[in-house]
Amino acid sequence: MGTLLYSAAMSLDGFIAGPGGDMSWLAAYTGPNPAADALAAETGALLVGRRTFCGDDPYRGTEGEGKAFGCGWDGPQVVLTRQPLPAAAGVTYCASLAEGVALAQAAAGEKTVNVLGASVGLACVGAGLLDEVEVMVMPVLLGDGVRLFSRSGPPVGLELSWQRGTTLRYRVVP
Repeated sequence: MGTLLYSAAMSLDGFIAGPGGDMSWLAAYTGPNPAADALAAETGALLVGRRTFCGDDPYRGTEGEGKAFGCGWDGPQVVLTRQPLPAAAGVTYCASLAEGVALAQAAAGEKTVNVLGASVGLACVGAGLLDEVEVMVMPVLLGDGVRLFSRSGPPVGLELSWQRGTTLRYRVVP
């Protein structure tokens, strides 16, 4: 079974999306990125929240629109939702976090399950399922929006695994 990794591009002030889930800020940073390419290469499946799956796309108006990593990845996706959505090739919908994680891990095999979406990342932390967090820190201050993690409760320990430029990967310490 592969690693369950929550990844996100984040502003320096801790936001992964602007107000209302606006992702247009990220368009300025969607050029070649070796860290994003490496993440795409290790990803075997995506576990995605409905708002992220149906939300704003920083690749809007480009050939990468609607595609993970802006065309840099193709594979199975598990979308957590309680709302019916139209069928899509390679996409499985489910309402249960435990079932979604199991389906994504089975689809990924030994490769990484990349968790996308703040609420899904937070749910994985809360359930004690998350193995790692990778953050690509972007040189912008958004001032408001969707935080990487917005939670209360006891601290969650993290240990730096590696750093490549402004990309940081942490292991969740049990």
